[in-house]
Amino acid sequence: MSKMSMKNHKDLEVWKKSVAFVTEIYRISKSFPKEEIYGLTSQLRRAAVSIPSNIAEGAARQSNKDFERFLFISLGSISEVETQLIISKNLEYLNENEFETLQNKLIEMRKMLLGLIKYFDNQKR
Repeated sequence: MSKMSMKNHKDLEVWKKSVAFVTEIYRISKSFPKEEIYGLTSQLRRAAVSIPSNIAEGAARQSNKDFERFLFISLGSISEVETQLIISKNLEYLNENEFETLQNKLIEMRKMLLGLIKYFDNQKR
């Protein structure tokens, strides 16, 4: 089976959006309480970084099957970030507007990842 024709992960729109999302997460989480630096702030940042990192690692793999597996890992990270954002909002570390903006970006990235996964599934047929 041939590898998806693309130069590299940096050509993928979902990777670009997820890198921008990480930057926004870092900016917003700077205002979280200092006692959260090793707790929620750290976990949220790590999970957010995992989204583009797994897309990049998957794109570097030799097969579409491997790439697809890493896309699923990125999807898991999106769910993890979503959970941490809900907790952040409940603790009033995020206001409703910040939460909605980030949530909408997660939804968009999730749809893009699912589209890529569907593309690979169709290649198998």
